[in-house]
Amino acid sequence: MSFLTTVWEILIVYWPMFLRGAGTTLLIALVGTIIGAIIGLLIGVVRTIPTPEKGIKKIFLKFVNVIFSIYIEVFRGTPMMVQAMVIFYGTASIFHIRPNIMMAAFFIVSINTGAYMAEIVRGGIISIDKGQFEAARAIGMNHIQTMKNIVLPQVIRNILPATGNEFVINIKDTSVLNVIAVTELYFASSSIVGTNLLFFETFFITCIIYLILTFTTTRILRFFERKLDGPDTFIMAGNQMQVKLPTDLGGK
Repeated sequence: MSFLTTVWEILIVYWPMFLRGAGTTLLIALVGTIIGAIIGLLIGVVRTIPTPEKGIKKIFLKFVNVIFSIYIEVFRGTPMMVQAMVIFYGTASIFHIRPNIMMAAFFIVSINTGAYMAEIVRGGIISIDKGQFEAARAIGMNHIQTMKNIVLPQVIRNILPATGNEFVINIKDTSVLNVIAVTELYFASSSIVGTNLLFFETFFITCIIYLILTFTTTRILRFFERKLDGPDTFIMAGNQMQVKLPTDLGGK
């Protein structure tokens, strides 16, 4: 039996398992990226609040920034697989509560993504021209109003490619969640292999599915980026009012 024939037969027999696994992978990656982006936005805004020279507010902001810095360093400096093991089994061991597997998967991917998005958002905020902050303060805006009305609309557009990249990464990284028995695509493929013992053929299909998911997602994100950029060619509408000059200056 040829390789392609074997691959086709595996696909015909086990396509429901592949489909369910791919759907779970997309769902976890999408939810994790959205929640992670929200976490990153909140942390990014807080970490860019100007620190007062003295007072309780200064101490509180420094404490919050230390907590956020520890969170970012821990979750950026450890593999998601280890985080999944520690969070899932640690919850069961310390609190004697066995968490729901899907809820645990959403939580793990979200806080992992949030750590990366926090730095992306902070970098996006810092990249905004300081003159815009000064102009906002000059008209009486506080930090939250400045962020909401001036800075964040620009930051969200600027970080959209990085956010899309995090989504693509999460599609692939959900495979590590098989260690806590999340039935995503890799786990489904392993289950199929346990039945047919055809490692190469089965994971060849898995590889193609992952490629289709990431390629399609990338193309969709690029489409929305181009839509936000607007058309390549446009005419700037200017003041069309004509000023009538005196006759001695060339007027008619």
